[in-house]
This record gives sequence, C-alpha cells and structure tokens, in this order.
Amino acid sequence: MLVRMTTNTTGADGNPARPRRRAPAGAAVLREDVTEAIRAAVFEELAAVGYARMSIEGIARRAGVGKTAVYRRWRSKLHLVLDLVSALAVQGLPAPETGALESDLRMLYELTSRALRHPVASQIIPDLQAEAARNPEIAEALQKALREGQEGVALKIVAAAEQRGEVRMGLDDELALDLISGPLYWRSVVIRSPKLPKGYLTSLARATAAAIKAL
Repeated sequence: MLVRMTTNTTGADGNPARPRRRAPAGAAVLREDVTEAIRAAVFEELAAVGYARMSIEGIARRAGVGKTAVYRRWRSKLHLVLDLVSALAVQGLPAPETGALESDLRMLYELTSRALRHPVASQIIPDLQAEAARNPEIAEALQKALREGQEGVALKIVAAAEQRGEVRMGLDDELALDLISGPLYWRSVVIRSPKLPKGYLTSLARATAAAIKAL
C-alpha cells in the first residue's frame, strides 16, 4: 500500500498557507552590462565588416558572450541594428544656448562634425545608407534617426532665434532644417571629405544664419 505524505499547509494564523510562487522558467534577468557590451560590439562589428557580413556569432564573440545572450534581446541582426539606429534619434545632440543664432549654429556644426568624423560613425553611416537602398525597414529607421536627431536641435535653435527677434516668427521650419543640416552632411557623409577646409564651419555658420534670416 502506498502512503501519501502530506505537509502542513496551515499558516501561523490558522489559515491555509499560500504556496510559494516560483519564477517561470526562462525568465532570466537581462543584465544591463551585458546588453551594453553587445551594443558596443554591434557598432564595432558594423565598422569592421559592414552590415552584409555582420553576424550574430561575430557580435557575440566581440562582446565576450554566447549567441544565446544576443538572441534573448533581439530576434535577428536586423532587429538589433534597427533598435540601435532608432536609439540614436532619442539621444540626439545638446541644443547650444550661446545667445545668438550664428554662434549657436557654429557650436552645433562643431559637435556634429566631431561626431561624423568618429571612425566608427564614418564607416557605419555610409554602409547603412547603402543597405537602406535594399531594405525598407533600415531605410525608415535610418531616416528617423538622422532626421529626428538633427530636427530636435535645429528647431530649438530656430525657436530661440525667433524669441530673440533675430528671425521672423513663423518661418518655414522644414526649409530652415534643410539649410542647417544639408551642407555638413553633404560634405561629411555623401562625398566623405576627409578634412574640412580651415574656417569652413565658421563660414558655414555665418552663411546659414544669413540664409535663415532671409526666409
């Protein structure tokens, strides 16, 4: 005869004790340091081999983790890159507050130029632009990141200039954004000029400020 062993299921207050809840299997906490290591590895891998040759194996090896750690966070390299590119739009650049339109633009151009000249960025952005021509999802994410990253700062500069009376109220924001962002991206990203001419950023800020004031 089998004897069924029972345990005391009554709590100290005489009421039935509640069973202990166990964490569901597979619900491991995602360590933030591991996530950041993977993100850093993605940028390095993109710069080294490009999107087409980038692999989850290469990312995991560079981050010093197993492939499972990557797949717990992202389903594929596409989703991983889309997540990182989209995050760029959230980070953005700090809005300069020098008290004048031209000097605000000069500082913005210095910050943007420095970011675009970074070895990793100078490799990744052109590669993702080429990949965007073949992949609509990457195209949308890249456009969002580049546009929103610049738009938030540029429009704050224009709004501050409006409040100071440097430019007329209600000018065309879209045209102002094109004037502010276009020239530097053309030289740094499209034709990939290795070095800006001496005094270029100062002249560009002066010309852009004059153009915006003429809108």
